[in-house]
Amino acid sequence: MIISANQPYFFPYSGFFYKAHLSDVFVILDDVQFPRGTTWTTRNRFKNDQGTLWMTLPVKKKGLGLQKINAVRICHEGRWAKKHLESLRNAYANAPYFKDHLNFLEKLFSTKFEKLIDLNLKIIHYLMKHLQIDTKVILLSELGIKEKGDKLLIEICQKMGASHFMTQSAARKYLDTGRFEEAGIQLSDFKPPSPVYPQLWGSFIPNLSALDLIFNCGSKSHDILIAG
Repeated sequence: MIISANQPYFFPYSGFFYKAHLSDVFVILDDVQFPRGTTWTTRNRFKNDQGTLWMTLPVKKKGLGLQKINAVRICHEGRWAKKHLESLRNAYANAPYFKDHLNFLEKLFSTKFEKLIDLNLKIIHYLMKHLQIDTKVILLSELGIKEKGDKLLIEICQKMGASHFMTQSAARKYLDTGRFEEAGIQLSDFKPPSPVYPQLWGSFIPNLSALDLIFNCGSKSHDILIAG
């Protein structure tokens, strides 16, 4: 069994889903510390007529100290939800498959999710469905593991009975290979592809949210992702 793990990104890029595709089980690291500073769990990139369109989800941090990702709450003050929906409308109105997903976006941005994890999981499961990735998804919080770093990943594998842990090539240098070998777990690495596909608005921009791929390529998105 091959296991991989990732924090629950906000509208993840295609490499996130490629990792899931290569795995038998994909563990969402919801029960780890919410990153300080800029984080992909609350922001991602799209594309409009000006080039890169950044979208950030406001969350409550002030006075809360260190939080686990699954404890972070969304800040609903202001009009950010309407602005995000309108930004996507303006950017992708002419994308071939945008209208197929408009209903999902309208419901997503009109629902006042209390927690970040709930909104991000809604997005992740939706994108996995439309990228035709049927890998089993498990939350770290469901496993009851309280270790950190390498020990956390090793215990995930042991608890799930996995023989392989998959990680991105760039991240392997941060892992203690010896620890995994001692535990009888083989480290497998991969380099996330950066698929090229038809986009609106001029020159191609790689590694945007996978939503950009789906808006532009529809049911062909799976094959483009895998071939990439």
